[in-house]
Amino acid sequence: MNDAVVGHHCPECVKEGRRSQRPARTAFGGSRAGQLGYVTTAIIAVNSLVMIASAVVGGPKAILGGGGGGFGSLLGSSTRLTDFGAVLGHAIYGGEIHGVAEGEWYRLVTAMFLHYGVVHLLLNMMLVAQVGRYLEAQLGPMRFAALYLLAGFGGNVAAYVFQPANQASAGASTATFGLVIGAIVINRRLVKDNSAFTSLLVMNLIYTFFIPNISIAGHLGGLVAGGATAFVLAYSHQPHRSIKQAAGCAVILALIVAAAVARTASLLS
Repeated sequence: MNDAVVGHHCPECVKEGRRSQRPARTAFGGSRAGQLGYVTTAIIAVNSLVMIASAVVGGPKAILGGGGGGFGSLLGSSTRLTDFGAVLGHAIYGGEIHGVAEGEWYRLVTAMFLHYGVVHLLLNMMLVAQVGRYLEAQLGPMRFAALYLLAGFGGNVAAYVFQPANQASAGASTATFGLVIGAIVINRRLVKDNSAFTSLLVMNLIYTFFIPNISIAGHLGGLVAGGATAFVLAYSHQPHRSIKQAAGCAVILALIVAAAVARTASLLS
C-alpha cells in the first residue's frame, strides 16, 4: 500500500490514477517540459557545432578578424560552409550558377544556423539564451520550436525576396528577432510588463538600421513572421486550441513559401 493524504492506496489504484490524470499544460497549451529548456539548449548546440565545422574548413579567419563588414574586423570570413548554406538568390561563383532560384531551397533553412565568426555567433546565441528559455517555458517545446523555425525561415525568405540576387546573408538573427517580438506578444497576452523586451527590440532595430552590411530585410522579415506566429499561438482559444494553432502556423508557412516561389519565378523570367 502507498501512503496518501487520506488513508492508503494500493499500487494498482495509484497507477490507474496516473494514467487517467491529464498532464499539466502552460497557459498556451504547451507541455511543462519547456521549463527544462531542452529546445533552447539544442538550438545553441547546433549553431555552435556548425560554427566549429565552419572554422575547420575555413581556418582561423573564419572565427575572428576576417570578415570586416558591419563590426569592423570582428567578424569572421566566409567559408565553403557559409557559401554552401547562406541565403543567395541567383549568382555565379566558382564558375557555376548557385542560389535558391537554381533549386537550392535548403539555403532558406540552413542560413539560420550559419554565422560569420564567433562574435556573430555569440551575439545571436546570447539572445537565444535570454529570450528562448523564457519563451520555451511559456509555450512548451513544440510551440517554441515552431516559433523559432518560422521566424528564421520567414526572415530568410524576406532576405531572398528583397535583397539583390547576388547578395549572400546568414545568421540566426532572423529567428532571434522573431523571439524578441514573440516575447512581447506573449507578455501582452499574459498582461505582464514588457519594458525589458521592448528596450531589447528597440536596441536591435537601431543596430539593424545604423550598422552597415546587416540584412535589414532578413531582420524585419523575422520580426513579422515571428510576431504573426506568436499571435497565433497566444490568441488561439479553446475549444480545439491546438488545432487552431497548427492551422494558423500552416497558413503562415504557406504564405512564406508562396513569397519564395514568386521571387524564384521573377528571377528566372
